[in-house]
Amino acid sequence: MRKPIVLSLVALSMAAPALAHPGHEASGFVHPFTGLDHFAAMIGVGMWAGLLALRRPAAALLVPLAFLVMMAVGAAAGFAGIKLPLVEAFILASVFVIGGLVMGAVRLPAAWAMVIVGLFAFFHGYAHAQEAPAAGAGGYILGFMVATAVLQAAGLALAWSVRRLAGDLGVRAVGGAMMAAGALVIVAH
Repeated sequence: MRKPIVLSLVALSMAAPALAHPGHEASGFVHPFTGLDHFAAMIGVGMWAGLLALRRPAAALLVPLAFLVMMAVGAAAGFAGIKLPLVEAFILASVFVIGGLVMGAVRLPAAWAMVIVGLFAFFHGYAHAQEAPAAGAGGYILGFMVATAVLQAAGLALAWSVRRLAGDLGVRAVGGAMMAAGALVIVAH
């Protein structure tokens, strides 16, 4: 019983220094690590993909890839100057929804999971583009795409590791910790 709690606290403490958009740095790679909302959602996508891969192994690749593709589409919309309402609300919702899907061990078909993460990814990409520096957009995009892939891979590894150490209950506890991270973002704003 203590393993899931300890693992949840470890996962949450890893994200603690990243409190919601402290600066608009020039490095796209650094950006996903500087906001607890982005960090938790991207780790969560990897974790949920890891859960889904138990039944359909291709989900480990398809779900994170859908996130990356739609994040690029969202970034393109942001760079094109398209104005979207409720961007931060969708990003925050992604933390709660994806955390809830992990906590509930919800196993949808990979196609539906791709649609869900794709919707949220669009807004994450849009926000990244809105926070990009005026010069060097190409490198910035490449940076946040690589960082997102790294975080998703970490989420996959975390799901598999926690599942081996603490079973489904441990994975669910980490999903709960993601939802707690969403609450921290609300409090920090």
